[in-house]
Amino acid sequence: MSTTLTVKGQVTIPKHIRDELGLKPGSRLDFTVNRDGEIVVRHTEKAAKTVQSRFDKVRGKADIKWRTDALMTLLRGES
Repeated sequence: MSTTLTVKGQVTIPKHIRDELGLKPGSRLDFTVNRDGEIVVRHTEKAAKTVQSRFDKVRGKADIKWRTDALMTLLRGES
């Protein structure tokens, strides 16, 4: 399988290879060129710590079940 280099120097790693290496967004990779001029890509196992947004941290934590109209009334200050 072949891929194309973008103007930014990026390539897409085919899904079957990402799956084989266990790559996820934020995974660390090591690139080397062997004596035959082939590029070798290794998963370094030191996955980058993914920074969780403040919204992701609290998603699903509310213990109050708001109805949309009640929440909008509260936020808008309507009576």
